[in-house]
Amino acid sequence: MRLGLSCSALKASGGMERYAMDVVAGLARLGHRPTVFARAFDRSLPDYGRIDPVAISLALVPGKLRDEVFARRLVTARRRHPVDVMIGTNRTRSADIAICGGTHLGHGLASGRPQGFWDRRQVRLERDFYAGSSIVVAHSRLMADELRDLYAIPDEKLRTLYPPVDAGRFRPVDAAARRALRRDFGFDDETVVFAFPSSSHRRKGLDVLRRVFETTDLPVLLAVAGRPIGKAGRNLRDMGYVAGMERLYAAADYAILASDYEPFGLVGVESILCGTPVVTAETLGCREVIAETARIDFTRADPASLAEALARAVAHVRAGTSRLADGRAALLYDPDVDTHVRALVALAEAIASEARP
Repeated sequence: MRLGLSCSALKASGGMERYAMDVVAGLARLGHRPTVFARAFDRSLPDYGRIDPVAISLALVPGKLRDEVFARRLVTARRRHPVDVMIGTNRTRSADIAICGGTHLGHGLASGRPQGFWDRRQVRLERDFYAGSSIVVAHSRLMADELRDLYAIPDEKLRTLYPPVDAGRFRPVDAAARRALRRDFGFDDETVVFAFPSSSHRRKGLDVLRRVFETTDLPVLLAVAGRPIGKAGRNLRDMGYVAGMERLYAAADYAILASDYEPFGLVGVESILCGTPVVTAETLGCREVIAETARIDFTRADPASLAEALARAVAHVRAGTSRLADGRAALLYDPDVDTHVRALVALAEAIASEARP
């Protein structure tokens, strides 16, 4: 069976690009050499030599048209480079298995932003993506519900497969190593540190967190990793870009997630695997797979709820009951990359067998 994978780019990044890299690595370990269709490739990646790359040029194509042009050009590229089953991680019209990590309609509803001309074009392309596939893979039950309610995807076409995480990278450290990491980051022993990775502060909820962190008298620190936070604030620290987020997760007392729209949220699982519990808003899909004993929930629209969650977290740290001895046991699914990829391959084999005469 010849497998294809469509992605925006195969390079070290976040979101679906990172997911595509995990799938490629898993396929290589399982003995598959996929044909990867993408706009760009990082040739320095260890797995680059284990794929057949097909570059789809978008030179001179305006940014807002790139997804549509990619989708059209992929149809031609697939004819020239035939595959039995195509796994699509971006919006295309050529996917047999459509991977859904989030929807345009769902994001628009969560943000309260009205749809414009370009939004409607994205939604049309997204509908084509799902309609043209044999199977739509949702990365959470929350995501599957959106696909049913907003896109009328029938149950028989839907599968829920939670996204994988590299447990070899995200793992706990011993007490001595953790103390050393806290010193390296400049965290003192009296302050309860909440790690907050963010590439989009508005969507990730920095303003929601800022209002409570800046006014509380609790000994807390919001450690913001990623884009600059702009205006400085009390109990906030701009960590900048952190190379090796697993180090920050291990050093922190909690990770905190407050996005207005997050169909899954790998940050939660990554933190748990590092032995660090999470404080999560009700909008996070990853809450489905994190045991209640490893998380503290709050209501995003209620500052008092967040203040109470911070107080509970501080109390756990002071009592010495916050750290997770076995983060993997606190997850309600197997986050192993190869386990996830085996499930994808099984879906592909079923599609390929149905297509055979």
